Amino acid sequence: MTHLLQNYGTRIPMTFTHGEGVYLFDETGKKYLDFTSGIGVMNLGYSFEAGKAAVKTQVDALAHLSNLYNNPLQEEVADLLEQADDYKAFFANSGAEANEAALKLARLIRPGKEILAFEDGFHGRTFGAMSATMQDKIQNGFSPMVSGFSKAIYNDVDSLKASVTPQTGAILFEIVQGEGGVTPLTAEFAAALKSCQEQGILLIVDEVQTGNGRTGKLFAFEHFDLQPDIFTTAKGLGNGLPVGAMLVKNCYADCFSAGKHGSTFGGNPLAMASAKAVLTELTSDGFLAEVADKADFLKAQLKEKLASKPTVKAIRNLGLMVGIQLTDGTQLQEILSDARAQGLLVLSAGKDVVRLLPPLVMTKAQLADGVAILEGIL
Repeated sequence: MTHLLQNYGTRIPMTFTHGEGVYLFDETGKKYLDFTSGIGVMNLGYSFEAGKAAVKTQVDALAHLSNLYNNPLQEEVADLLEQADDYKAFFANSGAEANEAALKLARLIRPGKEILAFEDGFHGRTFGAMSATMQDKIQNGFSPMVSGFSKAIYNDVDSLKASVTPQTGAILFEIVQGEGGVTPLTAEFAAALKSCQEQGILLIVDEVQTGNGRTGKLFAFEHFDLQPDIFTTAKGLGNGLPVGAMLVKNCYADCFSAGKHGSTFGGNPLAMASAKAVLTELTSDGFLAEVADKADFLKAQLKEKLASKPTVKAIRNLGLMVGIQLTDGTQLQEILSDARAQGLLVLSAGKDVVRLLPPLVMTKAQLADGVAILEGIL
């Protein structure tokens, strides 16, 4: 008997009681090496003491503050996010909410124009974000979708060119399609998107999963010399607390005038205290360089140990965001189950991809331990 809706299906029969570092412990005391980070949330692990201390201090002082009043923490977090003061920030509670804000703002900036998105992309399950998520399994049962969206094939320059019309006002995309199978943007496609931007089409980058250091840069678009007109982030921004953000170039910021959008809990003091601690850590000297170094190590380990396995079709990554594509997708759930049995937590993506999102603070030795378990299974 459960009092919960079954929208998550049959949950994995495991109950975790606590986390330490990059490990989770279940009710029997068994320890699991976490290569999921709570689906890209716990980027700094379960023992990020600066974040815990900041939240504890804030909850004792002021747990909530209406957006009717000044909130200095919001200014501090926005300053850490703003990319050389080129952007202004709006705070929400999740990636889907941040993307909804981006879509609304795009329609104000380019009224009456369409927003182009891509097959296998994922932007959330609220109606606007879902309408931009070009996957039947996400949209089925909810028609009609919000109008004003068109689609193209990701990383296909010819498809992009054919899909862009005079009615295209903005293009929404991920730097790495996460739910779609961990497919990174190609340099050629990035150049084609930049060309669209030069023609006056807005670029909206969804950094919900790729942001906050996941790829070895604060934001993944930095790998491609892109400067989006709007970008969003969430997941790892709060290291466990629900927080999202949308950032827009200063030249468009006035389009979100008073009353055009809002959120009761967006920019909540608890979330901002955690986000400030997270961003302070991410932007400290050498942190992201160390993440990039560990990503290179993990890539080398995967290539050496797994690439030649007959069960492995391809290995894709950008930083510490990895997809291991299987030759037979029917084995996917069995592999995830076998990994759990051996004390390793990994994710799926799409129909045939094992997804790895280890915490950014995981050591090389711990990364190697996880790869060794996968090697035995595959």
